[in-house]
Formats: sequence, structure tokens, C-alpha cells
Amino acid sequence: MKDHVNDLTGTFWDRAEDLKTVMLEIDGRAVPMSPYADKDERVIWFITAEGTEAYEAAKGSGRVRLIVSDMKAKLFADVHGSLTAADNPDKLDELWSPVAAAWFEDGREDDDVRLLAFRPVEAEVWATDGAAGFLYEIAKANLTEEKPDMGDHGRVTF
Repeated sequence: MKDHVNDLTGTFWDRAEDLKTVMLEIDGRAVPMSPYADKDERVIWFITAEGTEAYEAAKGSGRVRLIVSDMKAKLFADVHGSLTAADNPDKLDELWSPVAAAWFEDGREDDDVRLLAFRPVEAEVWATDGAAGFLYEIAKANLTEEKPDMGDHGRVTF
């Protein structure tokens, strides 16, 4: 049987694939970004433009914080890790989408398109049962005076 931390790490990667938006905190300022989680490589990819705060952070110390709050993915996390610029045209082609294209005047061929790789180091993770489970647990807690079970929670090291 796997231990709780390994289960929670696996749950994080399984659910991260469903994330639509996260907050990437760079030098105390959080900005919304569209993540592309890659469970096999244990990387969360971002497409950005040259000159953005995210790109500059990736060229600098690369230490950033990723804040996940997604009820649909049933995942909440405070993740610390490193952000680097990635020179990987094949991966960029694989990830390219109409969402990414909307930000660049010349689409995929825009000279400012940059690919970033976020590699998690450690995190505090909450994996819930979703909105219906949350409402059930709140109702049950109010009837029984027991604390609600909000799912799995713990600290993980990647």
C-alpha cells in the first residue's frame, strides 16, 4: 500500500491535468497563467511572451510560487518550485492552442513566443471531493457537530 504523501503527489499530478488557470507568484505579485501539466515529465508548462514578468523570472533566479484554486479540478495547492525558459520547439508545437494564439499577433510564428517550464519542489496540497462533497460534509457537520472531512491534505516533496 502506498503512503499518504505518494498518494497525494499522484493525485496532484492527475488533477493538475484538468487545471485551466493558476496564479503564478513572482516577487510577491501573482499573475494568472494557463498551465499545461505534464504528469510524465513532472513539469507544468506555460506559454508566455518575451519581456513578461514570468519570462524575466525564468531567466533570473527562477524561484516562484504557484497557487492552485480550482473547484472543478478538485485541487487546491500552494506550490514552490523553479521556473526556467525552455528551448523546445516540439513541446511548444504540442501545447499550442487557440487560447495561446489569442495572445500573439503572429500566432505560433510570433518572435516573442516563449515556453517556460515550472518544476515543483514542494507543496501543500488539498484534494477535495468537489462542490457536492463539500456541501454534504458541511451539512453533515452541522447535524452531527463533527468537523467536515474536506478530503486529502498534506505537504509533499516532488
